[in-house]
Amino acid sequence: MDAFEKVRTKLETQPQEEYEIINAEIKHGGFVYYQEGCCLVRSKDEEADNDNYEVLFNLEELKLDQPFIDCIRVAPDEKYVAAKIRTEDSEASTCIIVKLSDQPVMEASFPNVSSFEWVKDEEEEDVLFYTFQRNLRCHDVYRATFGDNKRNERFYTEKDPSYFVFLYLTKDSRFLTINIMNKTTSEVWLIDGLSPWDPPVLIQKRIHGVLYYVEHRDDELYILTNVGEPTEFKLMRTAADTPAIMNWDLFFTMKRNTKVVDLDMFKDHCVLFLKHSNLLYVNVIGLADDSVRSLKLPPWACGFIMDTNSDPKNCPFQLCSPIRPPKYYTYKFAEGKLFEETGHEDPITKTSRVLRLEAKSKDGKLVPMTVFHKTDSEDLQKKPLLVHVYGAYGMDLKMNFRPERRVLVDDGWILAYCHVRGGGELGLQWHADGRLTKKLHGLADLEACIKTLHGQGFSQPSLTTLTAFSAGGVLVGALCNFNPDLLRAVTLEAPFLDVLNTMMDTTLPLTLEELEEWGNPSSDEKHKNYIKRYCPYQNIKPQVVKDT
Repeated sequence: MDAFEKVRTKLETQPQEEYEIINAEIKHGGFVYYQEGCCLVRSKDEEADNDNYEVLFNLEELKLDQPFIDCIRVAPDEKYVAAKIRTEDSEASTCIIVKLSDQPVMEASFPNVSSFEWVKDEEEEDVLFYTFQRNLRCHDVYRATFGDNKRNERFYTEKDPSYFVFLYLTKDSRFLTINIMNKTTSEVWLIDGLSPWDPPVLIQKRIHGVLYYVEHRDDELYILTNVGEPTEFKLMRTAADTPAIMNWDLFFTMKRNTKVVDLDMFKDHCVLFLKHSNLLYVNVIGLADDSVRSLKLPPWACGFIMDTNSDPKNCPFQLCSPIRPPKYYTYKFAEGKLFEETGHEDPITKTSRVLRLEAKSKDGKLVPMTVFHKTDSEDLQKKPLLVHVYGAYGMDLKMNFRPERRVLVDDGWILAYCHVRGGGELGLQWHADGRLTKKLHGLADLEACIKTLHGQGFSQPSLTTLTAFSAGGVLVGALCNFNPDLLRAVTLEAPFLDVLNTMMDTTLPLTLEELEEWGNPSSDEKHKNYIKRYCPYQNIKPQVVKDT
């Protein structure tokens, strides 16, 4: 039996509940809406864990190959539910609108929808706002109503092709925000959730290099932004009727090299989900007295999964790692304590280890790594190593649960996740130090990580595989060209390998949006020459790799 069949057989023989992954779900009005099998269903909140549910729509009616629900939104008065349907092998999506009644029926469907939110107008009519995606670009916002007063009209169009648009409803549903962004700059407009037919209100006109996101509570806007020094995210606030930047007051600052993963707003508290020194934290800010409580989360945890929760008394979320399924935690504001979901202890906690290591890059910068291996493994130098890397767009390396990764660790593999510059693990500056004419920092970081792993006794070049997807392929391809002796194999998923020709072709869907990440080789000779130095496609050459 080859290695692939061995892994597949192990996955198929494991109990399904051990590897259960939570799909999109949302709680609203005493019900939980979620996917069960191939159906959109709902059940009473207290019955969500049994088979007593109501089928709202069968996804098989869409005649898609293995469809799944990516996002669910329920209308304020629960007359309608909207769900975005996707397939594993496509970015295209369909948004279905189901009318809720004794016999639920799909009333409408919209193709190529990215984000969507419900509000209710003065006449108690449900209004759906959604963004339309064309050629992977989201530039248009539409609003639609259903029933007897059916309409569907374009509401906003972003004319700058280097920006994209997405929608977000504030936690209290008071405002719908239209977020216009590229990789480094943003602009936000507010739609009054009580008067959705009125023109939107601009918070702050876009300023190059300034990012900001908006929440609302008690007639105040809470703004997560990088404006000012240091150029990392900080929390500011202002009155909702004076939203411009000159009125923003500093409310809370983060520690140096901290990544803000998410923010959740409650009646009396603001909760920040953070990553610092490659570990996860939750900061609970009391809005009445500005008190701050910082909670260090279990060291096995590598990522958050946010919960769509409307309970003002509790803040639930999930923690996960590449080898451990998501586990629920709840912070209860009244008790001031974090509670862990009860249940059997996952055996992986005793049979595996997670290590936080650092590698010194060529310029002396310390690069964090997360390493997993079997606890009882002997002579780790003789074990196979799978190295993961991304390093682009300020995005964290994906560390969500993958059942096949768990099987690899059980089989004696070492898994290493290299958080190189260009990603976002250490904040905005970490991204800035690995984009445009600093892209080679990410390559130097990756090389240092692999050498450090080998030097500390984790595997050896002849047993090392490097894996990445999409933009992570740039660093993998570059390493294969410049230092192939560090590894034996690579596995790439939809890799980005021809940076130069892609960024010179402005007819491609995403080129203009990505100029802030890779540079503009068509108009800037410095950018062009720099890309030529690392672009995998431009640096292919005949070479002999050592037989290690």
